[in-house]
Amino acid sequence: MKNTGIDLLRDGRNGRGTRKARPGIWLTILVSFFTFTGLDCAAQTNAKNVLVLYSYNIPSAFGSPETLETSFRSRVSMPVNFFVEYLEAYRLRDEEYEKTTIENLQRTYGQKKLDLVMVSAYPALQFALKYRDEIFSGAPIVFFSIGSQRLAGQKMWPGVTGTTALANFSKTVELALKFHPNARTLVIICTDTATDRYWLNLFQPGFARDHSDVKEIDLVGLSNDQLLERLAPLPPDTIVFYGIAPRKSVDLAVGTWDVLSQIAQRWPTYCSDSKDCLAYGGIGAVFPDLDKQISLGAQIGARVLLGERPENIPVVNIGEGRFYANWQELQRWHIPESALPPGSVIMYRPPTLWERDRKYIIVALAVIVAQMLLIIGLLVQRARKRKAEAILRESEERFRVMADTTPSLIWMCDARGKITYLNERRIAFTGPDPDARYGETWIANVHPDDVKNVLDTLYKALETQKAFSQEYRLRRSDGVYRWMLDVASPRVNGDRSFAGFIGSAVDTTDQKLAQKALEKVSGQLIEAQEKERSRIARDLHDDICQRLALLSMEVEQANRNSTESPATANANLEEIRKHCSEISTHVHLLSHQLHSSKLDYLGVVAAIRGMCNETSEQHQVRIVFSDKNAPARLPKDISLCLFRVAQEAVHNAIKYSATDEVVVEIRGAENEIQLVVQDAGAGFDLEEAKKTPGLGMVSMQERMNLVHGRLSVESKPGKGTKILAVVPLSIEGRDSESENLTRVA
Repeated sequence: MKNTGIDLLRDGRNGRGTRKARPGIWLTILVSFFTFTGLDCAAQTNAKNVLVLYSYNIPSAFGSPETLETSFRSRVSMPVNFFVEYLEAYRLRDEEYEKTTIENLQRTYGQKKLDLVMVSAYPALQFALKYRDEIFSGAPIVFFSIGSQRLAGQKMWPGVTGTTALANFSKTVELALKFHPNARTLVIICTDTATDRYWLNLFQPGFARDHSDVKEIDLVGLSNDQLLERLAPLPPDTIVFYGIAPRKSVDLAVGTWDVLSQIAQRWPTYCSDSKDCLAYGGIGAVFPDLDKQISLGAQIGARVLLGERPENIPVVNIGEGRFYANWQELQRWHIPESALPPGSVIMYRPPTLWERDRKYIIVALAVIVAQMLLIIGLLVQRARKRKAEAILRESEERFRVMADTTPSLIWMCDARGKITYLNERRIAFTGPDPDARYGETWIANVHPDDVKNVLDTLYKALETQKAFSQEYRLRRSDGVYRWMLDVASPRVNGDRSFAGFIGSAVDTTDQKLAQKALEKVSGQLIEAQEKERSRIARDLHDDICQRLALLSMEVEQANRNSTESPATANANLEEIRKHCSEISTHVHLLSHQLHSSKLDYLGVVAAIRGMCNETSEQHQVRIVFSDKNAPARLPKDISLCLFRVAQEAVHNAIKYSATDEVVVEIRGAENEIQLVVQDAGAGFDLEEAKKTPGLGMVSMQERMNLVHGRLSVESKPGKGTKILAVVPLSIEGRDSESENLTRVA
């Protein structure tokens, strides 16, 4: 099909969508449809639009759009839409082709604002400049991959800048004649395009002047068959320069390169258009640095897109390129590498033995070294193993002796939880069952209600491989279940891998029974004491109230005996009033000693302060009370405990210390409250007192136990006594198992 349009590769890069349309009559329809539906929708409204215009669809010669886009995006952070167009430069002299191309570009980009146009190679630059106002009106232009000779003496156009390279075909010819000094014929094969004609005309005068002894033959615009026919009679002392690269829109690559391969079989052949030529028999050529051209072009384009004016950015010339050579052809035509210019790039070099088989050589050497080390290691390991086995046997023997004589029940399991060892005491505890030491038959002796919890704890520990402890009931040989505290730790193998658990269990039944009995007795003692005090308080109250009633009757009787003299009557009444006051005061004091109403209504601080004041007046002793950061309200059990401890400690100080001053302090601390009762009196021997503790000390200690507090006593003969009571206020602190210790000063 005749190509009536341009070969298009349009990318909506923000949406990452790619579409290709081949030349033909359907091109216009497809371009129009996808342009107005896909591309405009994918592009962001605030994105910059960049059009890249290539002269030829030859990525090996001018770089791929992806390489340019990657280099460009690495220099700008804004969103950019990339659009790529390929021209068929050799058809630009065709007016119909140019007209169709212009119409397609206008239709595609007429509604878009192009922020930058980048062109590759001189034909695309000529086209862009010629039709700039019609297609890219107002858009700056940045060019790359253009020979510096093209712009020599050329005044730069407004809004245009870019990068050039020295296209030195003459340097390739000079090197070829150096490598083949006997050559007498130079054949140049190229297309009949304006570009190839330009370079050919630029090359011919200098070559004819400098090499009059070498005949130049130009084969321009011939078909493959015509080329082979014209080359057939040429002598062996001929050098060929092949400047044809396949045009993807019309040529088949295999046909172009097949011709090159046939030519390279007979004559030394050099390239002038594409590095792909080297893969099909080309010896070499001087090519500009394509990556550097693309990088500099992208850098200049990014600067323009970021706001710099093209007129303020000078054209950058990267200079002459490097010589690229095919190693196989160098060997074939006996060209030494030392003859190549410095910096040459040699391609298709076969790898050396080390490069080709390096991994196999390394593996072989590693295997040999490993075998030697393995043999040495086995010998060393054998000696160590014998020594370790002897130590292990001795260690196992010591372990068995220790495990069988310890009072604990020792057991071991493997990494799956299977019991592998039970000591003699464990077997004797549950009975001499011959199967009890193997597998999971041991679980039959666990209380049915505890089996699930025991197994769950064991299996969880096997997963986490961490130490654990648990309590459960184990059936003794007489059928009685006993409470056991079992503590287990992980075991490891010689390679530090998990081997299972080793545990020891002790019978805690007696301790549990004793603890329960002690808690029960302590609670009953406190409860009975409170009941007794309440009863006494009620009895005293009722008795004294009756006495008061009797006194009231006496007062009434005295009032009736009005016959007595006023002085006598007044004296009797005064006496009766005094008796009433004494009885009332006594009742008040007894009631506060038994149960303070202030404790319920005003809190523990007010209750202890009132107790101190009343006791001080009653016993004529100075009691100094202070409080610091004490909570206004406390739980009832804590308030009562602190009040009773303070009451008992103050009474003991007055009774036994023979002091005239007692210090009482209550203070709040972090998550706890502290009570201190201190005197500087006679003191006592704490160790002797522990042997026969009084009821008061026992009562204080038991009260502290009920609120999970601790009581400490510091005393020495002649050094006074200090009692410290500390009660935790937090739930965790109150629910934890606190140690209630009596510290010795």
